Amino acid sequence: MWFEPMTNTTADIEAAKRGQEFQLGWFADPFFFGDYPASMRSRVGDRLPRFTAAEAALVKGALDFVGINHYTTYYTKHNSTDLVGRLLHNTLADTGTISLPFRNGKAIGDRANSIWLYIVPSGMRSLMNYVKERYNSPPIYVTENGMDDGNSPFTSIKDALKDSKRVKYHNDYLTNLAASIKDDACDVRGYFAWSLLDNWEWTAGYSSRFGLYFVDYKDNLKRYPKSSVQWFKNLLASS
Repeated sequence: MWFEPMTNTTADIEAAKRGQEFQLGWFADPFFFGDYPASMRSRVGDRLPRFTAAEAALVKGALDFVGINHYTTYYTKHNSTDLVGRLLHNTLADTGTISLPFRNGKAIGDRANSIWLYIVPSGMRSLMNYVKERYNSPPIYVTENGMDDGNSPFTSIKDALKDSKRVKYHNDYLTNLAASIKDDACDVRGYFAWSLLDNWEWTAGYSSRFGLYFVDYKDNLKRYPKSSVQWFKNLLASS
């Protein structure tokens, strides 16, 4: 996820930075710096394990590329209360932030089927640049990117194949990804769409369809190409 500050105040700008450090930095920083982000050290304290010198040396540099799953972007603001901490006692509480897809009652972007997935193509470019700047331009592979439609029993297969929203999603996200490569010199070497086929999606089960190919769960898993398949074929043929 990419985090945009809710406002241009210093507190919210710093909150967005912390949100990213607690999300991506938690896992990536040890590979590049041999330790967790300083913001985690200061806010989590003794509950955050410390690397021995041998462990830090073992982990630092022990990767070939950075793999990024990216779908959406949220607004983030500083949490000036301890309510979240009292209720949850988790990493969200430790960040001291609140992240929402709304600002002043307006959504950050159009929503896909999943309640958490808002469509914000610019977040892709921002995230690639963040990885480039923070980690000194490592090789990046976008290992997941996509959006889902619902699986309504009232939608015919013919209509379900007309996934113009998905076509626009991939077009706009890939446009931003291309800009990060061509204009910003991010070292992005690969891209994987999620997903090739409709499938069982975690707690959403079969109610969510991310696939480029429609899978008919009622007819021996027969597969049908959606409009996005032809769009990807045209894109690849033209490049």
